Amino acid sequence: MKLVYAIVNNDDTYAVNKGLQKAGIRATKLSSTGGFLMAGNTTFMICCEDAQVDMVIEVLKEHSRKRKQFVPSSVVTEPINEKSVPVEVSIGGATIFVTDIERFEQV
Repeated sequence: MKLVYAIVNNDDTYAVNKGLQKAGIRATKLSSTGGFLMAGNTTFMICCEDAQVDMVIEVLKEHSRKRKQFVPSSVVTEPINEKSVPVEVSIGGATIFVTDIERFEQV
């Protein structure tokens, strides 16, 4: 058994959730906040068989997209007493962690 943690942008939560449901994959959703932009994310926790991991990752890739966003440069570089100018950063997509599970129970 594997536990897949997938952190996706809140803008992609609905599409990812629907894609997982359509594929017959059950997931637990947790609200989370990114540390860099302090933006809302959703963390999906997905328990699956080893053979299903690639399929789960494909669903996540299909339904979460990268996008560009402008943020104040102070968020990126934290200059002292300098004028902040917008900087384009890449956000979205999915950050995925896969871990082994020693024991799984549903009670």
